[in-house]
Amino acid sequence: MDPDLILYSVTRILHVGTAIVVVGGTFFVRFVLFPAASQNLSDDEHARLRSAVMGTWKRVVHTGIALFVLTGAFNYYRVFAQGTHKGDGLYHGLLGTKIILALVIFIIASALVGRSAAFEGLRRNAPRWMLVNLLLAAIIVAISGFLKVRGPG
Repeated sequence: MDPDLILYSVTRILHVGTAIVVVGGTFFVRFVLFPAASQNLSDDEHARLRSAVMGTWKRVVHTGIALFVLTGAFNYYRVFAQGTHKGDGLYHGLLGTKIILALVIFIIASALVGRSAAFEGLRRNAPRWMLVNLLLAAIIVAISGFLKVRGPG
């Protein structure tokens, strides 16, 4: 079997798998955990639970960002090296849009799990910003799906 095919397959699986874990986890925290905790726990208990969850979730988010950057860069390098989309303005424009949206997601996600005082206001509105990240992720998935189905231009 072709070693390049194996490597490309592994990085693709890691990239998509990371998206499933991080986006799915964000959906769970935003729409299941936080509402249930708000309705069933005192403010003090809810704050302690949120702190504990975010302490663990921070490692998932940071690992996810690292995996996205590494696997995304490798996958793009492969496309670039093979010249699959050479001169394909639509592909590169949409891919650039995906990258910019991903960077915005990384910033918001890092701010939500971080401790910087500069982002305290953002953390106070965590459900809103998690929803923003989920919407941006949905746009990225839509662009990715389109580019995969469309193939080389």
